[in-house]
Amino acid sequence: MQLETITPAAPAWQAQALCAQTGAEFFFPEPGSSVREAKRICGMCEMRPACLDYALAHDERFGVWGGLSEKERLEIRRTSR
Repeated sequence: MQLETITPAAPAWQAQALCAQTGAEFFFPEPGSSVREAKRICGMCEMRPACLDYALAHDERFGVWGGLSEKERLEIRRTSR
């Protein structure tokens, strides 16, 4: 008997995002490291709004998503209640 692993398909916007063409280390830096480079890349990305919407809808707690850090997204969630 062979078991299959089912992996959810990535949202369509992810393949077009600039982060898909750069290293994850920019977007998931070590604690205390700068997120400046990730935010710069996000600032040039046309997929930024979709990325931020995804992160907020899926409660992404780590990394830079849609140009915002974990703390910045947490603040949006707090103020939108």
